[in-house]
Amino acid sequence: MHPDGAAPRLILASASPRRAELLRAAGIAFDVVPAGVDERFVAGETPAAHVERLAVAKVSAVAAHRPGWPVLGADTVVVVDGDVLGKPADEAEATAMLWRLSGRTHEVLTGVALVWPAGRILTRVEVVTVEMATLGEDEVAWYVATGEGADKAGAYGVQGMASRFVTRVDGSYSAVVGLSVAVVHALLREAGLWHYPMGEVRNP
Repeated sequence: MHPDGAAPRLILASASPRRAELLRAAGIAFDVVPAGVDERFVAGETPAAHVERLAVAKVSAVAAHRPGWPVLGADTVVVVDGDVLGKPADEAEATAMLWRLSGRTHEVLTGVALVWPAGRILTRVEVVTVEMATLGEDEVAWYVATGEGADKAGAYGVQGMASRFVTRVDGSYSAVVGLSVAVVHALLREAGLWHYPMGEVRNP
């Protein structure tokens, strides 16, 4: 039970404000319990296997402390030329990432996992193709200086100031932001939870 005595609600195993905003906009009630997991790659792991494994690791870590609660987790990476671009370590790496994405297409992979009930885990991996305009040196320098992409895979946020650089999104826009809402709904339907109660976000 929730500390206030209510029935278990959906838990978002992420501290990402962007994922929270997407769920809130879709009218899905949830609590926030971030999951701290090792996000390093395993040797020989494909990008799709990586995001799925981390999404599962996140929900598993939180579910261990919230038995019987539905837990949702996700992980997102940017892939170009077969290389994975995670969160940049510093401004120099952010600059290098943006130059790699400039004037071409790349893929954004988001793994989503939902645990419910009795430890059963449902998963999906959404793949979206994104096209970015050719950037100028001044544009790259300006965007890196904003700091917006510092905590984002590929060093940019499609929902923010970098939206001016994105010329096409082939697939789920919300997945590029960090969580495919359609996939979340599909998993909730499969688990019999799509009509979960509405409400304000709470942080237990």
